Amino acid sequence: MNWDDLRFLVTLGREGTLAATARRLAVDQTTVARRLRALEEGLGTALFERDEGLWRPTAVGARVLERAARIEEDVAGITRLAEAGAGAVGGVVRITAVSALIGEWLVPRLPGLYARHPELRVDLVASNDNLNVARREADIAIRLARPASGDFLIRKLAGVGFALYGAARGDLAVSAGDWVAYNEDLDHTPEMRRLHAMLGEGRIRLRSNSLRGLVRAVAGGIGHGLLPCFVADADPGLVRLSGAEPILYRELWMLIHPDARPLARVAATADWLVERFDEAAAGFAGRVPSPRSAPP
Repeated sequence: MNWDDLRFLVTLGREGTLAATARRLAVDQTTVARRLRALEEGLGTALFERDEGLWRPTAVGARVLERAARIEEDVAGITRLAEAGAGAVGGVVRITAVSALIGEWLVPRLPGLYARHPELRVDLVASNDNLNVARREADIAIRLARPASGDFLIRKLAGVGFALYGAARGDLAVSAGDWVAYNEDLDHTPEMRRLHAMLGEGRIRLRSNSLRGLVRAVAGGIGHGLLPCFVADADPGLVRLSGAEPILYRELWMLIHPDARPLARVAATADWLVERFDEAAAGFAGRVPSPRSAPP
């Protein structure tokens, strides 16, 4: 058996299609199918079956996947141990966070990290998905929820305030019942539950999975929005409607796998992130009244 074939196996089990597996591994679909076929021939049994366009593991395949996933994590751990011995702050550190945090806040501050560690390179993954730090899909994950399970080193970075915002332009007539909101797949989040509780007879005129899109929609008078203060307070097109204190708080957490923390590049980046979030704590909390806040 070629041990590298297991990488294709676990990725297909995770993604469910040849196309998605090929994109994740940066190969073509033919390569994925060939490596899976070689593994099945080597083991003498079918590991997947096609079902309505998806590749689902057979009973044997499910048990093999469970063992292979543990091997994948062990291999990632061995790599981290080897890297930890190098000690130098260099190479690539992978950070995943929600897109708004990356684009609106983190990227403008990266020159300071590069100035401190010139040999460091950063891969940013803007995603709401919980990328698995154990599988090295990310070295550091920043999330708006503390994970209920998993082997992570966890640190709270900031409290994030949310407030109600409208358009700063006085010539835009916006109905009090008109709102913009995230797509329905985010209805489970605290901010969306709060919005639905306030909606009453109002209507959601626009839904989007882009925070920047929602900010521009509010500024353009499409509707009001419940938005994170660290983004909305800095936008000249918005005015806070709900007063100096945010109406909702969430917590921002940093997740690191225990094997990754000793790596010089990960430790240095994590320390830098903690420093930056500490400096910006007031802005994230949203307790500082904006000069553009609506009068009481």
